[in-house]
Formats: sequence, C-alpha cells, structure tokens
Amino acid sequence: MAMAEKFDSLEEHLEKFVENIRQLGIIVSDFQPSSQAGLNQKLNFMVTGLQDIDKCRQQLHDISVPLEVFEYIDQGRNPQLYTKECLERALAKNEQVKGKIDTMKKFKSLLIQELTKVFPEDMAKYKAIRGEDPPP
Repeated sequence: MAMAEKFDSLEEHLEKFVENIRQLGIIVSDFQPSSQAGLNQKLNFMVTGLQDIDKCRQQLHDISVPLEVFEYIDQGRNPQLYTKECLERALAKNEQVKGKIDTMKKFKSLLIQELTKVFPEDMAKYKAIRGEDPPP
C-alpha cells in the first residue's frame, strides 16, 4: 500500500470516528430510555473505530511528527504553516552562514596579503605547500 493510501485510509477512519462521536454526543445530550439501543450501537461503533485507527497506526509507525506541529494545532494555527516557517528560518540561517563564510574568505585573503608583505619567504613556502603559487 502506498504512503498516500495509508494516510487516506487513516483520514477516512478518523472522519468516521469523529462523526460517530458527534452522533454519540447528540444521543447522550438528549438521552431517553428508548434510545439505549442506539447508544449501545454507537458505543460499539466507537470501539470498532478505535480498533480501525489502531490498525492504521501500525501501518504508519515509521512516521514522526515534530512536537511543534502539535503546538501549532493546539494554538488553532494551520500545521502547514510550520513547514513554511521552518523553510523561512532555514533560508535566513543559510544567508547568515553564507555571509560569515564570505567574510572569513575576505579575511583570509587580506591576512595572506599582509603576511606576504611582512614574511615574504615564509608565505612563499606556505603557498607552495598549499599548491597556490610556486616559490620564486
């Protein structure tokens, strides 16, 4: 079974379960002794629904969801925003690191220039070892 089919199956079972719970709440809120059979049937459906959801859980055991996604849901936010914000943070961090790398490259270049002025022989050997410029 493909991963998308597994998720679709889980989603279908969850929707059925939620609808069953909604109907169960209606029966309980206006309970009459004559509705006992319907209540028992809904309770049995609830147990069956939980079993179906548990079977789906076993098929999706290798999926991990970051806890922050659940925090988004608890806050009433769209969990898809989590992915968007993670990508935005990663891009910002990437730009920051790229800036640091560029600065370090410039620093290295300036340092080599200045060291070459002060220690030309030693820097020629250094460059030869590094394979940059052969010594004169």
